[in-house]
Amino acid sequence: MSESSSTPSPTFGSALHEGEDDHDLTEGLDLGFDGAEDVLRAWRRGMRPDADLTVSEWADAHRWLSSRASAEPGRYRTTRTPYLRSIMDALSPNHPAQRISFMKAAQVGATEAGNNWIGFVIHHAPGPMLAVLPTVEMAKRTSRGRIDPLIEDSPALKERVSPARSRDAGNSMLSKEFPGGILVLTGANSATGLRSMPARYVFLDEIDAYPASADEEGDPVTLAEARTTTFAHRRKVFMVSTPTIRGLSRIEREFEASDQRRYFVPCPQCGHMQWLQFERLRWAKGKPETAAYHCEGCERPIAEHHKTEMLALGEWRATATATDPTAIGFHLSALYSPIGWKSWEQIARDWLAAQGSDEMLRAARNTLLGETWIESGEAPEWQRLADRRAVFAAQIPAGGLFLTAGADVQKDRIEVDIWAWGRGLESWLVDHIVIPGGPDDPACWERLTALLGQTWVHEHGAVMTLAKLAIDTGYESAAVYAWSRKQGIAQVAPVKGLEGFNRATPVSGPTFVDATVNGRKLKRGARLWTVATATFKAETYRFLRIERPSDEDRALGASNPAGTIHLPDWADSEWLKQLVAEQLVTIRDKRGYARQEWQKLRERNEALDVRIYARAAAWILGADRFDERMWRQLEKQAGVETATAAAKPENDKPSEPQAGRITAPRRRGWKISTPRYME
Repeated sequence: MSESSSTPSPTFGSALHEGEDDHDLTEGLDLGFDGAEDVLRAWRRGMRPDADLTVSEWADAHRWLSSRASAEPGRYRTTRTPYLRSIMDALSPNHPAQRISFMKAAQVGATEAGNNWIGFVIHHAPGPMLAVLPTVEMAKRTSRGRIDPLIEDSPALKERVSPARSRDAGNSMLSKEFPGGILVLTGANSATGLRSMPARYVFLDEIDAYPASADEEGDPVTLAEARTTTFAHRRKVFMVSTPTIRGLSRIEREFEASDQRRYFVPCPQCGHMQWLQFERLRWAKGKPETAAYHCEGCERPIAEHHKTEMLALGEWRATATATDPTAIGFHLSALYSPIGWKSWEQIARDWLAAQGSDEMLRAARNTLLGETWIESGEAPEWQRLADRRAVFAAQIPAGGLFLTAGADVQKDRIEVDIWAWGRGLESWLVDHIVIPGGPDDPACWERLTALLGQTWVHEHGAVMTLAKLAIDTGYESAAVYAWSRKQGIAQVAPVKGLEGFNRATPVSGPTFVDATVNGRKLKRGARLWTVATATFKAETYRFLRIERPSDEDRALGASNPAGTIHLPDWADSEWLKQLVAEQLVTIRDKRGYARQEWQKLRERNEALDVRIYARAAAWILGADRFDERMWRQLEKQAGVETATAAAKPENDKPSEPQAGRITAPRRRGWKISTPRYME
C-alpha cells in the first residue's frame, strides 16, 4: 500500500483516541481505504445509544414548524402551549398509559401534538404506525399539508424518509417508510385501510367525525384498535377530537371511561388552583371586550395578560378513577388558548353571536368549550300545545313571509300541511289538507297539482302561493318521482329522510335518480334531496318548548323568540298528538356503544313528518341563509303589494300572486347568479 494511500490512518488513530475502547476494537484493522472514515463514523453513531427523550423534549429539540402548516413558523416550543407537555409525554414509550384520549376545543394545538408524536416515532421509536382521519380525502390533505412539511422542515426526519419523488423511495401520499417502521394514513370510511396492517401506534384524529361504520364492516375506532392486538403492553392509541352530541360522541365516551384529567392553573392574586370553566368568564352586558375570568377562590377578576404565567404554572390533575388503569384522558376548553390565539374577548363575542340559534350554540359548545351538545328529544305535552293555540287574524298572520308545504304519501291518501315562515324561522300552521285516493289514483295527483296554484291570503291583504313543496319518496317512490319530474324543479322537491345526527348538513343534494314515466325508465330523471330527519325533529321540539313573552313584556315591546311555532285554533287533538308522537332515546349495544334514535310513542305521526318536510323545503329555499335584504324584500311583498297594485295600469298587474316568491335580490354594480331552485 502506498504511503499516500495510508495517510488517513493517523487521522483514524487520533479519532479513536476519543476512547480506548474504540481503539481496541479497531486495532489491527486496515482502515486505509477510501470511505473508511465514513464507515467508522456511522459505526460509532450506531453504537451510541439514543438520547432518552420524551415526545415533548424531542419536539423542542428537533421540530420545526413550516409556514405552510403553521401561523407561527420556526422552532417548536412546548412552552407556548405548556398544557400539551403531559399529553405528549404520555405518548412516550416509557409511559405506562396505552390509551390516551384528548377531548378538546378548537385552536388549542392538539393536531401539532399528534404530529410531534409522529416525528418522535420516526426518529426515536420506530415501528408500524397508523394515522386515521375521518375520510381518505382528508388523509390525503393531511399528508400534503402537515406530514410532508413536518418531514421536510425537520432535518432529523428528512434524513430518515426519502423524498417522494425518488425512485423506490417508499414515500407516497398515504405511506411513509423509514428505518424500522412505516407510517400509513387512511380514512375512517375505508375498511380496507383500517385492516391493512398490524400497528404498534395508532393516531385517531377527530374521531367524532368518523362515520358510524366503515364500509358497513363496523365501528372505525374498534377496527383501528384491533390492529394493535399483537403489540400487547407496548401499544399506544391516541384519540383526539372536538366533541359533538351527548350520547353519540366517541371522544366523550373515551374521556368518561378515563381518569378525566383537568388542567389546574393558579390564580395570580390568591394562588388558588382551579380548572377554567366558562361560567366564570364574565363581562359587562353587551361589552365582550370587558371579559375577564373570576377566580373560584377569591372571586376577583383575572385579566387575560396573566394567562401565560398561569399556563406555565399549571398541572394536570385526575378528577375520576378510570375503569381501565392503562387509559388516561384530558379535557381542555378554548379558555386555555395561548395569548395571540383565541382570546377571552373573542370567546365572549362568539358566544353572544350564537345566541338565538341552536345550530350556532351547538357549534360554540363544541368548539369553544370542548363539551358535548345535549339534544333534548322530549316531546311536549299535546295538551300544553292545545292551550297555546290561537285565532289567526287571517289565513297567513302578519309575520308569515313565504309558504312551504310538506306532503306525506300514504296508501290511501296524501297528507299536506302548509306552513308560513318569517324572520328567525318563526312559523305558523296555515292549512292542513288530506287528499284521498293514494298514489295509484290519477285524481289524487291532479288535486296535488292544483294545490301548487292555490292561494292563501296574508293579513296585509297580499295573496301567496307555495314557494316550495317537499314530498316524501319513501312510499311508491316511482310514482312520486314521475309526478315531481312533471311539475319541474321550481316548486317541487322530492325528499328522502335519513336517520342519524352525524350528517354534514340537515339537507343535502340534489342527486339525480332514475324515474319511470309512462312505463319508460329515464336515467337521472328526477332530482332527490336527502333530509336528516333526526336534526329537524330535535329542532321542532326545541321550538315547541320556547316560552312566549308575557303580556307585560309584550306591552314593553318584546317580540316572540326566534323559532316560535304558532298553531291555529282549528288544529284538533289528533293532529297535535301526531306532532308530538316521537321521542329521542339513547340505546346502547352489547359493547356499551351508544346511539340516539327517534322512536314512536304512538302509531300515527304524519303531522310531525310533514312538518319536517315543510322545514326541509324552507332550508332548500335558503331561509337559513337569507340576509337582511332578502327579508326586507319579502316583507315588502307581503305588506305593500296590494297597496301599490291599484296604482298600476290594469295590464301591468301580475298574472299570478307575487307575495312570498323567493327570488335572489340583485345588487347594483354586481352580477350574481340565481340558484337554480330560486329560478
